[in-house]
Amino acid sequence: MSTTRDIAVLGVGMHPWGKWGRNFVEYGVKAARDALADAGVRWRDVQFVSGAATIRNGYPGQVAGATFAQALGWQGAQVNTSYAACASGSQALAAARSKILSGECEVALVVGADTTPKGFLKPQPGDRPDDPDWVRFRIGITNPTYFALYARRRMALYGDTPDDFARVKIKNAEHGAENPNARYRKKFSAADVAASPMVADPLRLMDICATSDGGAAIVVSSLTYAKKIGKGNAPRIRAISTVTPTFASALVEMPDIATDSAVAAPPQSFRAALPKKAYEEAAVDPKDVSVAEVYDLSTALELDWIEDLQLCARGEAASLLRSGATKVGGRIPVNPSGGLACFGEAVPAQALAQVCELTWQLRGQAGSRQVANAKVGITANQGLFGHGSSVIVTC
Repeated sequence: MSTTRDIAVLGVGMHPWGKWGRNFVEYGVKAARDALADAGVRWRDVQFVSGAATIRNGYPGQVAGATFAQALGWQGAQVNTSYAACASGSQALAAARSKILSGECEVALVVGADTTPKGFLKPQPGDRPDDPDWVRFRIGITNPTYFALYARRRMALYGDTPDDFARVKIKNAEHGAENPNARYRKKFSAADVAASPMVADPLRLMDICATSDGGAAIVVSSLTYAKKIGKGNAPRIRAISTVTPTFASALVEMPDIATDSAVAAPPQSFRAALPKKAYEEAAVDPKDVSVAEVYDLSTALELDWIEDLQLCARGEAASLLRSGATKVGGRIPVNPSGGLACFGEAVPAQALAQVCELTWQLRGQAGSRQVANAKVGITANQGLFGHGSSVIVTC
């Protein structure tokens, strides 16, 4: 396999997710220092700082790269800030990768952190009639309703049930109970899920992730630099996909409000295009994937992602789940970290946290949630207004 576009993951770090109510910079700095220590790289040797923006924390959040560089101590590094909603972390990582592959720097630090309000996230002020996500919020389709439409579509097309959605929560809670960085470390039963309030039929409160505070950071480098510091065997980022929807799918990405149950499959989703591009770039086949970290804003959405990643055929994700294949110990573990079900949304840190988990898994450092013989990991997430990402990490 070609390694000309690979970069090394030297170190990863996180600030535990929670509802701490402190400045987001504190979370990012903690994650960054942990990542630097994990990498064995001195802060003064970092040549590029790539920050994932948060739009909820004023100007410092909008220039996150410079904010984190200042907080760590100005030392002359170049800075960048990327915003792509829930894919902001991946975009920031992609910027660092481009700097490294272009030869402009050897080692970079990527950081994302957020402090979020209580309740579900809402769009920022201002009219954006060309933004389909702004439009859906304007007509009353909030995130829970949006994901309930996806869930309803699965029920109509494939016969999935609320019990299947509950199984996703139960599985991820079991994984997250073993993760010291997770906000929610409690196992749940089907009865617990069924007893939680209905938010947007068929999704109950436990089917939908919360908003959280937290941070994640990654130190990446050229393969030459990794070898120079004795980390030639570090996990490698093989691909980063941040494709946008095509014209047609941009119109149909909002799930059909009226779903024809006779249709064999939903319209081609731009979510499916994200991993497709990553697989092509990394020269990796879906059957090679050992572990996946996907964007489970709702339990039903995880099932869509399993199919979008081609880990099973369209319409078969619920069967795969029921078989136990997506649990740690199963054939293809999904969200061994616990996913957003156990973490909640700390938006600019989410995509980076996924890569942190894959790094620990590929190093064999995930403890009791370790996936046996993990060699290839993939991430997937979707953000507002055509943003999304998929990252492939190998060892």
